[in-house]
Amino acid sequence: MNIHEYQGKELFRKYGVAVPRGGVASAPEEAERVAKELGGAVVVKAQIHAGGRGKGGGVKLAKTPAEARQAASQIIGMTLVTHQTGPQGRLVKKVWVEEASQIERELYLGIVLDRAAGRPTLMASTAGGMDIEEVAAKTPEKLLKVAVDPALGIWPSTARRVAYGLGLSGELAGEGVKFVTNLYRFYSEMDCSLVEINPLVQTLDGRILALDAKVNFDDNALYRHPDVAALRDLDEEEPLEVEASRHHLNYIKLDGSVGCMVNGAGLAMATMDIIKLAGASPANFLDVGGGASREMVESAFRILMSDKAVRAVLINIFGGILRCDVLAQGVVDAVKTVNVNVPIVIRMEGTNVEKGREILKTSGLDFTVADGMGDAAAKVVAALSR
Repeated sequence: MNIHEYQGKELFRKYGVAVPRGGVASAPEEAERVAKELGGAVVVKAQIHAGGRGKGGGVKLAKTPAEARQAASQIIGMTLVTHQTGPQGRLVKKVWVEEASQIERELYLGIVLDRAAGRPTLMASTAGGMDIEEVAAKTPEKLLKVAVDPALGIWPSTARRVAYGLGLSGELAGEGVKFVTNLYRFYSEMDCSLVEINPLVQTLDGRILALDAKVNFDDNALYRHPDVAALRDLDEEEPLEVEASRHHLNYIKLDGSVGCMVNGAGLAMATMDIIKLAGASPANFLDVGGGASREMVESAFRILMSDKAVRAVLINIFGGILRCDVLAQGVVDAVKTVNVNVPIVIRMEGTNVEKGREILKTSGLDFTVADGMGDAAAKVVAALSR
């Protein structure tokens, strides 16, 4: 789950991670009021779940409260397009009004789970303010990576290594060690999957501040953090993904034309790969899970049909806990109640497969039954040209 920058900074503050003073505003008058309270120049920043806001016109410097109001009036209500939003952009409903900082240097600091190493990894760079992917690709020597053993936590020596890697020295290095230590504690205790500060700044008066806060949480751990779950902004999420989450389905919208319904994440990934191999592109990742009920299958099918980009559907099920007859009946029930005008290819193997195929055969509906994954991919790609 993602949260907004202002929400991340409020959580940072609780863990002693230094951030500039600021306030959130939903209207230009509120932005002016916050600027007056801060008593100086401010930065007005669009609040959406995407990076690159400054390049898209979503970050503006205001020297007076009146300018803050004007900037907020330009940003609130705009559809902000960045390299992370896609061409459709995101509607801005709030801004974060933050005191302007006297910046001496821009740095980068992040923590992410390195799945290859199986450990949280601190990433630091003196090339702050740039896309970290570009830094890693073009100047990898500027990106320091330090893995942390989660059983031991972060040691002072590890935090010092990161602080020195950021080019901090003397008293400032001590501030950096404290900053890194508190940020890791936040990452660990809050069950984050990503924490990123770009830029992290060194100010002219000798402070280390988080000028940004990108925070992602592990969805599987949200039950431990109801206060964090309450921060979820459904307006920032894909509507079909929100609907899927209500039915406990794992769904991610993609940009292809073949709708996929699969049970098991591994099988879902393999299904998307074989669709690409056959010459088409998947419209989604959809894992109904091993213990899906007939009602969940129906809901999954409705979600697939709600995507106007879907021109054919491939259902690929290995019946274990989810029996093939349960799947088949769920699909039949869904097709009978949902307006379906695209071809449906079904590949089933496993528990009660013959019974499932019989349900499909006697349903009176036009299904294409495939024999194996390769055959299923070929048939669904062929169906696209009908």
